[in-house]
Amino acid sequence: MRRLAALFLGLMALTGPALSAPIGVLVEERARVDYADSLPQEGAFEITVKDAPAEEVLTLAEFWMDPRSGKFLANAVLETGEVQRIAGYALVTMPVPVPITRLLPDDIIMEDDLTVMRLPVGRIGAYVMTDMEEVVGKQVRRVLTPGRPIQTQSIIQPLVINRGERVEIYFSDGLLALSSPGRALDDAHEGQEIRIVNLVSNKTVTGIATGEGTVEILR
Repeated sequence: MRRLAALFLGLMALTGPALSAPIGVLVEERARVDYADSLPQEGAFEITVKDAPAEEVLTLAEFWMDPRSGKFLANAVLETGEVQRIAGYALVTMPVPVPITRLLPDDIIMEDDLTVMRLPVGRIGAYVMTDMEEVVGKQVRRVLTPGRPIQTQSIIQPLVINRGERVEIYFSDGLLALSSPGRALDDAHEGQEIRIVNLVSNKTVTGIATGEGTVEILR
């Protein structure tokens, strides 16, 4: 390693003065190469170096990394020409919306209920919500705990009709428009298909929930 460092310093002497850089910057540069296309668009590195060199580092002569864990080993070439083995973690983190207060089933999530935390990509599963805009306005299905990522199955589109609720049934064919009272047999959010009982004919029909307590029967 000393011979490698001496060779590097000799080349730097020929090309001009050596420019040192913070160790975290050097590690991130090499880590980005290892992650390549798997690096998320909003991903950012959090670099931790164990036993960081006290002297300025010119470059990393060798770099080995496990992208899954973020753990790395490297040979740091110092300004003195010495080579020091360093280790640490180059974790990729992403912004994730999390509740700042306990949210209960049927609560509607407001922007003020959320904050953003950066979490290691390895802790973000396939079913974790990562887009704030896709969370705000949703209805809580399962209790949401402060500081914990929100799972897709824990929130739903807000319900506009609840099972057993009295609804107004509308039908129109362009020429004729009719309405009738009914009772919902299912929960439904806007645009969802729902079964209802027509309280006039006592027949079960299927329609589309169009708003709070309203159902449209399609031809």
